[in-house]
Amino acid sequence: MQSGIEGAPQSLAEVDLFAHGAQEHWYAAYAILHAEAPVQRLPGEGLTPDSDAFVLTKYDDISRVVKDWNRFPPTLSLLVAHIQQSGEMPTHLPDIDAMVASIVSLRPDPEMWRAHRKELTDPWVGPGCTRHAAMITAHVDDLIAGMLAKAKRGEPVDFVADFARPLPQRVMADVLGFPHADIPRLEQWGNAQVMSYVIGTTHKNILTPEQSAEKFRLLAGMKEYVAEKTREKRTAPQDDMVSFLTQVEYAPLGRKLTDDEINGVVYAMVIGGLETTQYAIAEQAQLLCERPGMFGTLRGDRAAIRTFIEEGMRLRSPTQGLSTRICANDEVFQGVEVPAGSMLHLRWAAANIDADEFEDPLDLKLDRKAATRHLAFSQGPRSCPGSNISRLEQMIAWERLCDAFADLAYAPGNDFRHQGGIMLGIHRLFLNLTPA
Repeated sequence: MQSGIEGAPQSLAEVDLFAHGAQEHWYAAYAILHAEAPVQRLPGEGLTPDSDAFVLTKYDDISRVVKDWNRFPPTLSLLVAHIQQSGEMPTHLPDIDAMVASIVSLRPDPEMWRAHRKELTDPWVGPGCTRHAAMITAHVDDLIAGMLAKAKRGEPVDFVADFARPLPQRVMADVLGFPHADIPRLEQWGNAQVMSYVIGTTHKNILTPEQSAEKFRLLAGMKEYVAEKTREKRTAPQDDMVSFLTQVEYAPLGRKLTDDEINGVVYAMVIGGLETTQYAIAEQAQLLCERPGMFGTLRGDRAAIRTFIEEGMRLRSPTQGLSTRICANDEVFQGVEVPAGSMLHLRWAAANIDADEFEDPLDLKLDRKAATRHLAFSQGPRSCPGSNISRLEQMIAWERLCDAFADLAYAPGNDFRHQGGIMLGIHRLFLNLTPA
């Protein structure tokens, strides 16, 4: 992130990770939190007004939490338990989305979560995603051709609009089996899905009733669209994920998936498959611009690209943090007593630059050992199911960018401003690219 932007916090009293514009100064805030408040209490911001939330910023604390479902259950597990016990969706929560509904039947507990991943998503976005390498390469090459044409005319590119954003959109459309002509609709639905994480307030990403209504207005056509595609693929299956989901028998339930369950899986794929990869690639380009000569190093040593990608995600984590866990019992973190029932905001990005875990944490080291141990995709049973395909997209992207260009540098016109919310998403990135 660019330094020198006015308004960075100078003391603990000025640190508010969730204030408007805070994303421009997150890394300055993390330094203060690590030094003075590695466990930051948020009074009255727990699940109920009489309970608190706590921001965790240390690697060991967060790693312990995400690996222990029973001791630190997901916040969604309370809602799932309520739905299971009552047998109906709560009417006082109008914004129950398709993903939550499918969690209730497909992955309500750790065992079914693992089965869901192994049987439903891993064949398409897990370790088996190497099947998509040729498809991803074709999209990367096509997008590079457009940037190469601009570069040869001496024009700058908007690396976000010309490459980082459309690449995961195209890939996810192909994985799911949706036409490229429908990508604008998928983008609109994806933006609606993450609205609370962009404009929501507090660590709980709260939307106003009006904002929530707008979110579901924008999502209105998605269920019908997915249902239509599901019907088509049940009748005439093709080589895509939705076709697969119409045919597979899910072992824990001993049956095939319903249309609504497939809709929930697709919802999760869209919400997780677009933005994370976009933001990772865009931040990696900035890291290269800020380190003259490193792009040339990658061009000469392609084996270093893998570590570069991991270091990039560690240093500039796409998802900076989420309030996803609660304490089942009284706990102690860094000497701070955290009562049972407290919400935990896991600040992965701060943990990823924890000097107690990473030597020279702010340096990008192409020889860093065990570079994948960062928390950008979380860890444990609920780590990101799409981490493999995201890594594959990033690997192919930088391999082919190294083939096509000799260097890259910032072009005039950048303001380095990021979207609101909990993602490190830069709006635009103007680069001058030197053809190889």
